Amino acid sequence: MEEDVLVGEESQDRKPRDLESRNNTAREQQWSPPPILPDPTPQPGWVFRYIRTSMTGQSDATNVSQRFREGWEPCKIEDHPELEIIPDHDSRFPGCVEIGGLLLCKAPNEVAEARQRYYENVAAQQMQSVDNSYMKENDPRMPLLKPDRKTRVTFGRGS
Repeated sequence: MEEDVLVGEESQDRKPRDLESRNNTAREQQWSPPPILPDPTPQPGWVFRYIRTSMTGQSDATNVSQRFREGWEPCKIEDHPELEIIPDHDSRFPGCVEIGGLLLCKAPNEVAEARQRYYENVAAQQMQSVDNSYMKENDPRMPLLKPDRKTRVTFGRGS
């Protein structure tokens, strides 16, 4: 009979399960400032990028028109309610997402990838031109070292 009494006493000492939830034992969240340029929710088939519309208060129409010809198009505020922004007062793009002289634009993945390949090719050609110019000065009596453009990652003392 004593055992039955102990079991009953133990059950009365327990805390209700509601007090043991994860929310009550979780650490307090650290505060961090929000990003200056919020990221839009990703959409399949599209790449997002902010494009400069003005700098130091001066309009940069040349940059904007060049980016539009590259295939970027401005994003409308109603298409991205998650951004919750107050639009710039003197914006030339009403109804679009513009923050501090930067306009949120989108382009199809194919256009962005083709642009990326183009600029990678331009950079590779520039590096090849620099290397050719450097090696032009090569003399067999005192050869120059060939430029080493490979990166290596090592851990510890190994080679």
